[in-house]
Amino acid sequence: MSESLKAHPLLRQWLGLGATGQVQAFSGKVDLGQGISHALRLIVAQELRLSPTHVDMVPASTHTSPDEAVTSGSLSVQHSGAALRFAAAHWREMCRLAMAQRCGVDVATVRCANGEFSLQTHVENKTRHASYAELTSAEMWQSAIDTMHVQSIHASQDMGASPTKPNALRPDVASKVFGEFEYIHDRVLPGMCHGMVFRPGTLTAEVIAHEMHALVHHLQAQSGVLCVHQNGVLLGVLTQTEYALSKIVRHIEDGVAQGKFWRCHSEVPDAQDLPNWLKAQTLDTTVVADTTDNAPTDELHHIRAEFHRPYLQHASIGLCCALAQWTDDAQQLEVWSHSQGIYNLRRDIALAFDMPPAQVQVSHVEGAGCYGHNGADDVAFDAAWLAQLVSGRPVRVQWTRQAELGHAPLAPAMAVEIHAGVNAEGHIAEWTQTVWSQGHGTRPGRGKTPALLGTWQTAQPQPVTMAVNAAMAVGGGSERNAQPPYDVASVKVINHRVLNMPFRVSAMRALGAPTNVFAAESVMDELALRCAQDPLAFRLAHLRSTGQARAVAVLQKVADMAGWTTPRPDNKPEGWGRGLAYARYKNTGAYCAVVVELVVEEKVKLHKLWTAVDLGHVVDADGAANQIEGGALQAASWVLCEAAQLSSQGIASNNWDNYPILKFSDMPAVEVALMSQPHEPSLGAGECSSGPTCAAIANAIFDAIGVRMRAMPFTPENLLKTIEAETPSVHS
Repeated sequence: MSESLKAHPLLRQWLGLGATGQVQAFSGKVDLGQGISHALRLIVAQELRLSPTHVDMVPASTHTSPDEAVTSGSLSVQHSGAALRFAAAHWREMCRLAMAQRCGVDVATVRCANGEFSLQTHVENKTRHASYAELTSAEMWQSAIDTMHVQSIHASQDMGASPTKPNALRPDVASKVFGEFEYIHDRVLPGMCHGMVFRPGTLTAEVIAHEMHALVHHLQAQSGVLCVHQNGVLLGVLTQTEYALSKIVRHIEDGVAQGKFWRCHSEVPDAQDLPNWLKAQTLDTTVVADTTDNAPTDELHHIRAEFHRPYLQHASIGLCCALAQWTDDAQQLEVWSHSQGIYNLRRDIALAFDMPPAQVQVSHVEGAGCYGHNGADDVAFDAAWLAQLVSGRPVRVQWTRQAELGHAPLAPAMAVEIHAGVNAEGHIAEWTQTVWSQGHGTRPGRGKTPALLGTWQTAQPQPVTMAVNAAMAVGGGSERNAQPPYDVASVKVINHRVLNMPFRVSAMRALGAPTNVFAAESVMDELALRCAQDPLAFRLAHLRSTGQARAVAVLQKVADMAGWTTPRPDNKPEGWGRGLAYARYKNTGAYCAVVVELVVEEKVKLHKLWTAVDLGHVVDADGAANQIEGGALQAASWVLCEAAQLSSQGIASNNWDNYPILKFSDMPAVEVALMSQPHEPSLGAGECSSGPTCAAIANAIFDAIGVRMRAMPFTPENLLKTIEAETPSVHS
């Protein structure tokens, strides 16, 4: 049974009927642009045997939705989808039973199709019909969901039902394409005013008192300013109009660039020496896996290699935004946010303002993509903090580009060392993977104190939340995918969590998996070369144990798609190469194999990317393919372009000039093959392609020019340094 369903077992917690007869479906998972609302809508429609157009996904709110924690880890279909499937099947069968009892017939004679229940009466020789609305009772809504009503994992065709069209179009696509969709940035509430919270670039900054006093005096004299409030290192400004606020923003950000208002200082790791900095810090060490009791006794050929990535930024195109309003003499707070975890945010906001969570309502409104843990929760606190100053009026806060890039959490830098040994037969006998990284989570709602940036910066600050890793039961954090997916007798995985956080770090898409897979799949290619084997054949030779058939299938599929086994064409340009990589996300999720074709010239130019993925039962093929493609292209951007620039004054890469991302002109063609397994549970799609893409690009570069890239990003400058340094693997 779904964990979500265990926590919320009643039918009314998941489904309902609207005033016009539309089915209402409730989920604690939120749509971040990945199309999860549509996938969940399809699941409900399939089980209820009606068109998806008759199902409304109610926007998530702490007032109406089940608490499903955070939308992360590619788990929405697995958790919320499973719960909704069970709920819909239960409702369908309760209505079928009600129809049978009403007509005095055996329940097996009641058919359900097209959202209606029907049976053939023998007395009148007529067909009787009834809808969900007609058959549903108040008691039914209060019933506990019986999971036995789902006949199969996918929507079955029992009782004459017809499954809904699997690729029904997302209802939000047209409005988004034509600019008609209402994002949180577009929401306007009666009496709304506009605000911004200004803050320094580091967690240890101090106010320059005379500069701040002069600034406050200057702002209070400006037209359209409603309120100026300083508390600790925070400076809050409220204005009547967005235009009035924009002038103030420019004035303050220009001053910050000149070193005014705050004295910032922070220990900054040397960007050129990140691995050594990570290793030199205080560490919390955990042995994640250890099967060294099976260590071989025969002589082995060893490879030892180290890989690392820099700090990364979320860099969403859309800016973080939130609205908040205090009512009833500041006893009730309503927040509108694009947070990934509305209940977690509610908990921490309640802690921040010392009030019961029941007095805080958080409603999700779609906004900027998050790609992990961005600033959505922080800007929600900013809006609530400012709204206290104008109780009864809604306050809108939208971060600027400088704030977005300068204050949102970073993805941690990582170092990964792999020591692997192969025997004379070319089989991997030993594998040790050691990881150094800060934790990958400072999300709200998980600690005794609020994990919201603003609460750490007031005159009475809450303690700064130290980054931690998720439990291995849900995939881990920095150690995610550090265990090899191949047949290896002796495996040891060691995770060193760095206990120093000069800059706030938190979750980035797929957490530690991209770096661990990049490292592991690079070593797999090195081992294949050492054993004089083709990279595909070498991997398949290590996927022969029970339960590896699906891994083998995705590798063979992507090889067929890319023509891997065909002879290398003679007409390929100089610097042409291709690379292969595989991983099963979190070792429990989707199976994904990637082949990349590229050319190395002045820079790496991607030509084509093939991806084969086994997601189990595919609910929304188009949505799944889009997520896989998006994850792969973002990973390509990480690998080729991205690295946060840090200084003692804060995050220096706070615009598109100094934090480049992959441009449309640099995007390769992408081909995605979904290997649906209708009778297997659904697996998440959003993050599975990240790691294999990183590794496949690195392997393709080696194939092209014979240089092994071990440090992201693979910029022209880093390529040149690597070529000049000529640093191959250390063999013993």
